[in-house]
Amino acid sequence: MTDLPPPPQTTRKLQPRRVLVIALFSAAIALAITLWVGNNSTQAASCPANTVGAAKLDAAALGELAAVTGTGNGRSYADMALKDAAGKDLTVASFAGKKLLINFWASWCVPCREEMPALNALAQTYNSDAFMVLPVNTGDTQEGKAAKFLADGNWPNLPLYADPTGFSIIDRLKTSAVSAGLPATVLVDEKGCELAVLQGPAEWDSPDGHALIDTFIKG
Repeated sequence: MTDLPPPPQTTRKLQPRRVLVIALFSAAIALAITLWVGNNSTQAASCPANTVGAAKLDAAALGELAAVTGTGNGRSYADMALKDAAGKDLTVASFAGKKLLINFWASWCVPCREEMPALNALAQTYNSDAFMVLPVNTGDTQEGKAAKFLADGNWPNLPLYADPTGFSIIDRLKTSAVSAGLPATVLVDEKGCELAVLQGPAEWDSPDGHALIDTFIKG
């Protein structure tokens, strides 16, 4: 006796709207993973070591800026993912050609708030085609909170750039031993390569701060 073939299985056909929802959800997950990997992969990009540039900044770090440490160890921030105030996806590489003072801050960070006026004044004095103060919000997940913080502070020279995932940049700073808390500041060259690091706040709008930035810009 020949066995009968198994009955055909019933296939449930997905509705077009359901297919669209699944596709959009999958795309969102893929984007989130991409951003997370970019901001958590400390080996994603590297630079040639620049001990000479780091030594110049180390020597110029005096007085109010004495806590700045020259590094020049080849660490790159070029792949670090950001969003601007309009929600546009960027990376630090989007600012290639400018030396950057990247300041990482959060609205709940009291020392960050205390440092903002000096950073705003520094940006007003020094921002140019060659240099920019780049404030980066990280550690805030409540929509609109970072923007309100900047608006309430009335710091017009500090535009909003933010961590797309909320905390991935903080995690990156910790795992790469750049900083265990906020605020934190890195000075990077025109290609996004780290030259110096500061853990904690500083009085940037001071003679010591200006001397350090002058040295940084001149190279």
